[in-house]
Amino acid sequence: MRPAHGPGGSSVQVFRRRRARPANRADGAAVAAFTALEQRLPLVSGARALLRKAFPDHWSFLLGELALYSFLVLVLTGTYLTLFFEPSMAQTVYHGRHLPLDGTRMSQAYASTLDISFAVRGGLLIRQIHHWSSLVFVAAVGIHLLRVFFTGAFRRPREVNWMVGVTLFMLAMLEGFAGYSLPDDSLSGTGLRTANAIVTSIPLAGTYLNFFLWGGPFPGTDIVPRLYVLHILLIPGIILALVALHLILVVVLKHTHWNARGHTNRNVVGQPMFPQFIAKSTGLFLMVFGVLTGLASVAQINPVWDYGPYRPDQVATDAQPDWYVGFLEGGLRLMPPFETNLWGHTVMWNVLIPTLVLPGLLFFALYLYPFFERWVTGDRTEHHLCDRPRNRPTRTALGVAAVVFYAVLLLAGGNDVIAYSFRISVDALTWVLRVALVLAPVLAFCLTKRLCLALQAADRELLTEGEETGDVVQNVYGELSEGRTGISADRTYRILVRDVPAPLPAPADGRTVRGQRLRIALSGWYHRDHVPLPVTPEQRREIGERTAGPDRATGR
Repeated sequence: MRPAHGPGGSSVQVFRRRRARPANRADGAAVAAFTALEQRLPLVSGARALLRKAFPDHWSFLLGELALYSFLVLVLTGTYLTLFFEPSMAQTVYHGRHLPLDGTRMSQAYASTLDISFAVRGGLLIRQIHHWSSLVFVAAVGIHLLRVFFTGAFRRPREVNWMVGVTLFMLAMLEGFAGYSLPDDSLSGTGLRTANAIVTSIPLAGTYLNFFLWGGPFPGTDIVPRLYVLHILLIPGIILALVALHLILVVVLKHTHWNARGHTNRNVVGQPMFPQFIAKSTGLFLMVFGVLTGLASVAQINPVWDYGPYRPDQVATDAQPDWYVGFLEGGLRLMPPFETNLWGHTVMWNVLIPTLVLPGLLFFALYLYPFFERWVTGDRTEHHLCDRPRNRPTRTALGVAAVVFYAVLLLAGGNDVIAYSFRISVDALTWVLRVALVLAPVLAFCLTKRLCLALQAADRELLTEGEETGDVVQNVYGELSEGRTGISADRTYRILVRDVPAPLPAPADGRTVRGQRLRIALSGWYHRDHVPLPVTPEQRREIGERTAGPDRATGR
């Protein structure tokens, strides 16, 4: 063998250097391209910051993820169903595998739904997963909104994200109704007949909208294809865009968190996205998919073959829509028959008010509520600590009253089924529900507010006297008393650290305009009632430091 320093060794080294030059040039080009891309689109720094983002570890913050993952299941199963569904109202005679309907005249939409259920491998399972996940999606969005409302997570700087969430809830209900109506069975056709009456009740434009949407007099020929486009394309696209916007705002604005030791209004405490949160979130997605699949396997839902094809001259007495639009049906059943003839036009108040005016007012109030509360309190500070619902009794009572109002309407949507099941008069039940629609929210408001104040009083008792041990102590004079022990520092922190705004004071000169008097009166009604806690001046200063907003919010 020749030595490495000989002529042969030199030639080998030269050859290696020549061979290494293209690799070096390629590495240099890759580094230059990556540097240029990073300067224009900072992926690495952004990904590093995203992977280290802190997520709270409390279970209530997973409600939004339940909505996200049920929506992903909806997209996956819906994509499969689109391969076999025929969105056509053209009539055909059925000769498929479901023999009880053999020879029955029906629409192609209904026939393809039967084929998916009985002829497509796994079709019925996918249909039922899709339907169950739609119910879970709407429910998760609604419960997530309630969590945000009751904890005050809609306040500055998250007002826009709250409005995005309300819009998502509204679109989720519309998406569910569109998909529910596609099979063109007897139940969904009844729902479309109700929707037709709602559209027709719009003054002046109702008749024109009816002919445009249905393609002629009801049942028309175009409503199912148009709902299909809305269901698989337009509404899901808007939902995806709003979900992306919602997640971006969550990353930029950060999560709220519950008050605990180390948690303030100026920091974010939680687990990093990688690896803790990603592992937890992936497990939650698999659990959601597994539960929905198990539910679809053992719990039948929407058996369209039992309902039969839709015929305009046949309506079942116990026809009920999905729960998220049941309140509209309840409003229709509770509203007294009331119509007005104006200049040759009939205004159907009994349809217009409960199905268009009332939902419009409810969603309008939801959109404006963050700004209403800020106007009442005069608070323009950023808030990153969640409120305990008991510490905001008026807000909590308003939320419970709204839920009770919705629940009464939902019960009214099934008044015929309730009356038949309990053998009572439908008219009597309708009047009971009409009275309940007015009185039940008021009673719920009063009871909830008193309950919140009682819980505040219980917290005060814990601070002053400690927690009951269950022991009974007798002193030398024979008096009996219950044994108590002090509470932990963490529990004391959770009770003491709270943000309780004071009512707006009246002007020093006593002069107020009408709007200012209304604002002061509402502020007193909103924040007057609370139970003061026994705190020392030093503790009060520390609580003020913990609940003070970020420095950048001061002066704005």
